[in-house]
Amino acid sequence: MNYANLDPQQVLDALDAVGLRGDGRVLQLNSYENRVFQVLLEDAEAGHEAVVAKFYRPGRCSDAQIVEEHAYALELAAAEVPVVPPLVLRALDDRPGLRLLGSPPTLACLDTPTGAHRYTVARRCAGREPELEDPAALRQLGRFIGRLHAVGRRQPFVHRHHLNARVDGRRALALLVDGGFVPDTQLAAWRDACERALDAVEAAFDAAAPLATLRLHGDCHLGNVLWRDGSPHVVDLDDAMQGPAVQDLWMLVSGDHATMAQQLNTLLEGYEQFSEFDDRERALIEPLRTLRMLRHSAWLAARWDDPTFPLNFPFFGSAAYWSQQTAQLREQIEAMAEAAAIARYGSAPARWAALDDKPFDGDGFS
Repeated sequence: MNYANLDPQQVLDALDAVGLRGDGRVLQLNSYENRVFQVLLEDAEAGHEAVVAKFYRPGRCSDAQIVEEHAYALELAAAEVPVVPPLVLRALDDRPGLRLLGSPPTLACLDTPTGAHRYTVARRCAGREPELEDPAALRQLGRFIGRLHAVGRRQPFVHRHHLNARVDGRRALALLVDGGFVPDTQLAAWRDACERALDAVEAAFDAAAPLATLRLHGDCHLGNVLWRDGSPHVVDLDDAMQGPAVQDLWMLVSGDHATMAQQLNTLLEGYEQFSEFDDRERALIEPLRTLRMLRHSAWLAARWDDPTFPLNFPFFGSAAYWSQQTAQLREQIEAMAEAAAIARYGSAPARWAALDDKPFDGDGFS
C-alpha cells in the first residue's frame, strides 16, 4: 500500500478492517500533508452516511502524538465544544496486522503486503467559512475559541509540539540553507533579512516572557473553521500544539494595526467570557506571522520529494520566490518594530503611521 498512490480499493479495505463498509464511492479531498478521502457507506445504521478517512503521512507524527490529539478532540466534544472528533474504531474480525490505539481506540495501524498505514475516521461535516466582517460573528468565534481554550488549559500536551519561537525559527532557517533550497543569487539578501527577522521574533518573545501556554488548535485560520448551523466548528486538530493563546487568534485578524486591534478587541469580547487573555500577547502577532512565513517555506522544502508538492507549488525555489520572501521579511521587520514600539510606548513613531500590514496569505501546515 503506497502512501503517495493510495487507490480507492486500498482505502475501502482499510475501512472495512475497522467495521466501516464503503459502497464504492470514494472521493479524495484536498490535503497536502495527509491523504484524506470521503467515503460513502453501505450501512448507515450507525448514523454515518459518509465518513472522512485520514491516512497519516509516515514519519510526521508519532503514534503517541496522534493519540494525544485524538484524546483532546474527544475531551472537547465531551465538554460540548463544537468539534468533529474521531470515531471510536473496532476491529471487524481478527484481521491480521491490525492494531487499534488510544483509549478509546481511534487510531488504526494496518500492515499489508505492500506497506503499513495509520489512519483515523470521522463523520463528514460540511460548512462554510465564517464571515468576519460581522462583529457579531467575530464575538461568537471568540466565544468558541475561549471555550476550546478553557478545556485546553486543564492539562498540557506531553507529546505534541510545543511552540518555541527560537528553536522553531532557527530549525526552519537551517533546513532551508543546509538543503540548498535558496538560489545563490538570492541567498545573501534572504539570509540577512531572515536572521534579522528571527532576532526580532526572539526579542519579542523574550520581552513577553513568562508566557502561559495551553493546548491549542494550532492552525486556526478561516479555512480550518467551518460555520455550520449558525455556529463555528473545527474539523481538524492535525496541528494541535502547546503554545500561547494568541496563536489561535492572530490568523483571524488582518489589515493595518488599528484595524487588527479593533478586530482582536471584538474577538476578545467573546473569548474572555470563557478564558482569560494576557494582553502582552498582542505584541506577538507580527512575530508569529513571521514565524509562519518562514516555517511555510521550510514545510515546502521538507516535503519536496513528495511528487504532489512540485506539482502544486511550482514557484518554490525560483529566484522570484526568494526575492519575494526577502521583501516580505523586510516588511515584517518593520511591522515587528512598530508592534514593539506600541507595546512599550503605547503608540508607534510617526514615520510608521502610514505603514500598512500585509498579512501572509500562505498555506498552513495541514
